[in-house]
Parts: sequence; C-alpha cells; structure tokens
Amino acid sequence: MIDTNRLKGLIVEKEQTQESVARYIGITPKTFYNKMQRKVFGSDEIEKMIELLEIEDPASIFFAKCVNCKVTEVMYERSSYIFTI
Repeated sequence: MIDTNRLKGLIVEKEQTQESVARYIGITPKTFYNKMQRKVFGSDEIEKMIELLEIEDPASIFFAKCVNCKVTEVMYERSSYIFTI
C-alpha cells in the first residue's frame, strides 16, 4: 500500500503538482487522483515517480504497511524489489 501522505508531501517539496506528475507518468490527472485514492500504482508509474521526484527510499513510500514483508534488496538499475515473507 502506498503512503499517499508522504507522496503528496514529496510532490510539493519537489515543486511539482499532482497534475504534472500524472502527465509525466503518462496518465490523466483524474486517473492519478483515482490511483491515489485506491493507493495503487503500476510498477512503471512508480519507477517514473521515483525518477521525477528523486525518491531515495522508495520502499518506505510505495510499500508502506506491507504486512509481514521486509525489503531485503533494492536493485536501482532495474527498480526491482525482492521481498522476504
């Protein structure tokens, strides 16, 4: 589940708007709003947000409240995440 409050804070901190982020990741602002409400984005969209917003610890935002999961390795070149359960 995505920590949308932290994501919104980063968007403001990086002087972006939700609309500009939506356009950058290739979706409409309405779709972005809906995804924020559901707290679900596709992996390609997450990768683009990490790039645009220069997110240093993506797991803390995009995998927040992951029940019984722990990120054990992050491969930034491919933005792949490996979990242990």
